Amino acid sequence: MAASSVALIGFGADSLIEVFSGSVIAWRFSAGRGASEDAERRARRLIAISYFVLTVYIVVESLRDVIGGHHPQPSGIGIALAAVTAVSMPLLARAKRRVGAKLGSRATTAEAEQNQICAYLSLALLIGLLANALFGWWWADPAAALVIALIAGNEGREAWTGDEPSCC
Repeated sequence: MAASSVALIGFGADSLIEVFSGSVIAWRFSAGRGASEDAERRARRLIAISYFVLTVYIVVESLRDVIGGHHPQPSGIGIALAAVTAVSMPLLARAKRRVGAKLGSRATTAEAEQNQICAYLSLALLIGLLANALFGWWWADPAAALVIALIAGNEGREAWTGDEPSCC
């Protein structure tokens, strides 16, 4: 928030959504719901809603920043955080996809996509923060965030309908 970076704030929001998604998956497999198609559908839809919330937030804030000419501040901590998560999140997503496939749970696979979205957001964040810090390209931050919003919206649609993920 100190840097006023929509991509950095969106990254933080994505982290909260990941915690929510993990809780949904824990619910999905607790109390004897393991074989319930109804629980599977509810879990997928809850996860999809979290994607949609993230998408709306990023689009609104990015457009507000671009229209208002808002210039985020450089953030060394944000750059370091983005670099670490850009490497680690795809590995975590791959592991969760394997677990989802073994359990036959599309909800678990959809939750793994939250980690993949986090990786994309990390890369966009890194590019946006570096472009701003090195070249003064303030608009790179909201532009990168809008790319992530498109991906998150697509993942939300796929989680809602139960389609297999196409981008990851």
